[in-house]
Amino acid sequence: MISDPADLPGLAFSFVMVLARVGSAAMLLPGVGEAEVSPIIRAGFAMALAALFLPVAGGGLVMPNDGPIAALAALGCEAVTGLWMGWLVRVSMQVPAMAGQVMAAASGMSNVLQPDAEVGPQSAALGHALALAAPVVVFASGLYAIPLRALAGSYEVIPAGHLLPAIESSAHAIGVIGRGFAVALQLGGPFVLAGTLWQMGFGLLSRLVPQLQVYFAAMPGQIAGGLVLFSAISGSVLAVWQDSILGEFLNLPGH
Repeated sequence: MISDPADLPGLAFSFVMVLARVGSAAMLLPGVGEAEVSPIIRAGFAMALAALFLPVAGGGLVMPNDGPIAALAALGCEAVTGLWMGWLVRVSMQVPAMAGQVMAAASGMSNVLQPDAEVGPQSAALGHALALAAPVVVFASGLYAIPLRALAGSYEVIPAGHLLPAIESSAHAIGVIGRGFAVALQLGGPFVLAGTLWQMGFGLLSRLVPQLQVYFAAMPGQIAGGLVLFSAISGSVLAVWQDSILGEFLNLPGH
């Protein structure tokens, strides 16, 4: 309960400051940050999360005395910080979709397109399937709590109203992107190897039997083999990705 009504403007400003960082990050967090989720649900989750974080982060927030421009600048810094942290999580969440694109290209299923709000209208069906499985793995394993914990601790690393450290932030972002692509290629590695061997075998067969229509003979087998391989290793693919995203979440600023 507020004992002094004069504290209301300061409390309101503290809530808006927390909402700027927490709400911006919440738009990109696993599950609630997916494009399929209604904006109303995302906005409500952001408001509830800001109210939950207010006692933790709002105690040291003070309204600037330099006028509205300083207040808007502080809000802008908070929004940038929240978007940056949410983006770090979102890059890791996109790794299964990228791996699915690699798998589809190597198994001849890149022409089987499935509209995806995250990856785009030209995403392969395998990528869409893995993109849908990623939030399920995060929520089933409890990994969703790690970004929230890092978001609460980010106020100790990046004080409210301050800009991100440019050099450290850039290095962190580059590292996350590089590791994401490396893990995606690792997950799609069995498909790349199998597709290469398949193409080499039919290349030799076309030399031995020039009359054979290699494309029409190879494509059905390649697609069927890709589906069999996907059904066999999809669980292992998600398990390897779960281990990698655990490391990325634990490496978030503020954790």
